Amino acid sequence: MSLSARLTALQHAGRLPSVVGGVLRDGGLVETAGVHGDVDTAYRIGSVTKTLTAVLALQLRDEGRLGLDDPLGRHLPGVSYADLTIADLLGHTGGMQSEPTGPWWERSTGGDFAALAAAHDGSGAVAGRDEWFHYSNLGYGLLGEVVVRLHGTTWWDAVRERLLGPLGMHRTTWGPEAPHAQGHSVGHFTGVLHDEPHTDTGAMAPAGQLWSTVGDLATWAAFLAGRRPGVLDPATLTEMGTPRLDPTYGLGLRVLDVDGRRMVGHTGSMPGFLASLFVDPATGDGTVVLANGTTGLDADGVPARLLTGPAPETVEPWTPSTSVPEAVEPLLGLWFWGNTATEWRWQHERLEVRSLQGGTLAYSFELRADGRLVGVSGYHRGETLHVHPSHLECVTFVYTRVPYDPRAPIPGTFT
Repeated sequence: MSLSARLTALQHAGRLPSVVGGVLRDGGLVETAGVHGDVDTAYRIGSVTKTLTAVLALQLRDEGRLGLDDPLGRHLPGVSYADLTIADLLGHTGGMQSEPTGPWWERSTGGDFAALAAAHDGSGAVAGRDEWFHYSNLGYGLLGEVVVRLHGTTWWDAVRERLLGPLGMHRTTWGPEAPHAQGHSVGHFTGVLHDEPHTDTGAMAPAGQLWSTVGDLATWAAFLAGRRPGVLDPATLTEMGTPRLDPTYGLGLRVLDVDGRRMVGHTGSMPGFLASLFVDPATGDGTVVLANGTTGLDADGVPARLLTGPAPETVEPWTPSTSVPEAVEPLLGLWFWGNTATEWRWQHERLEVRSLQGGTLAYSFELRADGRLVGVSGYHRGETLHVHPSHLECVTFVYTRVPYDPRAPIPGTFT
């Protein structure tokens, strides 16, 4: 089964506007494909950015300029969470709050580090050090500033000079540079695309700012697998991928068990974008997938789906809706058959009804030229859906906006 077919199955299942991806073997990119997208197009990579920040920090450790046990306050005097260590920030083990205080940083233009530091007094902590793994975007904002002060330059300049330049990753950028994808969210019930903002995250950039391509991220995956020497000591790469407090996270790298093989990398999410990058250090086999939807990609499941998973059922690519018929739009949303919730959405130019319990398609209706909604699949095939002010009815099946006792009569509902 080709990569294109596997990506199409991911795109269809997740209702992703577009998806592009590649497969590596022995550290080399051997196959690429795209569904409604081109592999040379840049996508936002979200938290895959953290892996670059982590490498910058560990370069500094290897150079003797910081230690993993250094308290944060040694490098950022006066900052909150000063007693946490560099390792705590890298591995999300300090109990620090997950997100910065204030407007949602992923959708709001970010300020400078002074503003970020001033907004936090440490009261947002959710646990003590090493109490449990708690993912923290804020921690990587602070870690990025440590890199800034020790290098005496901007975080982005350090990324370009220490990582992108030596590895030849010329399509990895701070912001969107053409050709690039537009980030979208998908209307849950309508299937219509909505543009997402491409925000500049300011001081939070080390946590999720960057944009990249399949080709550049394949290079980065090869580096993480030890196939691109000279940027980081091989022993340090191994250390990054060694789990610490949590079996799924090391120092800036996520760790997956994929059918018995250990893979390292990261997932990424920003409004309008999703990313997945994982590689097996032992073999150099890996996967890179980028999508321009806010939700819909099983990023953890990508390696298994592309490398070892069974051949997916052949499906057509999902295509977003451009509009919803006026007669259909009021019917979208949740309806109950007795106490059972069903989801009614416009998709593939049909009104589709799905079970909320299993997510499976139960039946669908087609809007005919005479204005009737007629079943075209499932139990209601051939039957007409009747729309009433308070309910829907199809051959005595009654659907209401709130649950009802199916044993009790529903006055005025049957026609």
